[in-house]
Amino acid sequence: MTDISNKPAEIEDVQNRKDTRQIAINKVGIKDIRHPVIVKDRSDGEQHTIANFNMYVNLPHDFKGTHMSRFVEILNQHNKEISVESFKEMMSEMTDRLEAESGHIEMNFPYFINKTAPVSGVQSLLDYDVTLIGEIKRSKIDTHIKVVVPVTSLCPCSKKISAYGAHNQRSHVTVNIRTCSFIWIEEIIEMIENEASCELYGLLKRPDEKYVTERAYDNPKFVEDMVRDVAMRLNKDDRICAYIIESENFESIHNHSAYALIEFDKEKEGWVKTNS
Repeated sequence: MTDISNKPAEIEDVQNRKDTRQIAINKVGIKDIRHPVIVKDRSDGEQHTIANFNMYVNLPHDFKGTHMSRFVEILNQHNKEISVESFKEMMSEMTDRLEAESGHIEMNFPYFINKTAPVSGVQSLLDYDVTLIGEIKRSKIDTHIKVVVPVTSLCPCSKKISAYGAHNQRSHVTVNIRTCSFIWIEEIIEMIENEASCELYGLLKRPDEKYVTERAYDNPKFVEDMVRDVAMRLNKDDRICAYIIESENFESIHNHSAYALIEFDKEKEGWVKTNS
């Protein structure tokens, strides 16, 4: 007798098969998936932007694969309301649903600040590259915020040895910080811009160009000066527990970049109390 029922045939879940190679995987998941997010904005309350997500979990040695679709489900369940506040919640949800001991999420997005030119007062938007990085291991969550700030740097040596002028260039100063308490993204950016030869603007009139050119000339910085001066400022801020500072100068008279890095953990050095 022919079976005419509409019941679909059971489909095997291949990913749930056992693996016999005895090799665990540190990170497995999805990369480069975009999703709308909401970020706190000091001026306007909140800012809507698009983030690029990387989401991973660990995979024990005896599991063949992870459930890739569940990462996407987690993003979509938030109904476009992913925020900095829900970031930690997402990490816990990810490891719970995928039955993992550890997980990692990176949320990278452009963040816009309306900047006012120093002389004319004309306003324009400038974008900054921001990444929230979260690690969870055995339910313990550790989060970092990474900000890339474009600035101007002017070479002290060039200024010293030249009869007139000095070479300058656009630089990227990147800070990756772990915070002890809330800090605005704008505050992090301001800390860095205040230590550059001069900050950047989206739109400048001629009087503004004169100002930023002379400002940089009066405030020359080697790449070493940049990371040290930013470090001194971060050391004074009790809201920051640890940091990595990088500065890359895209040299205007060389076909290479100048680079410097400082890494410091205040908790390990006994500067701040730990949560334990």
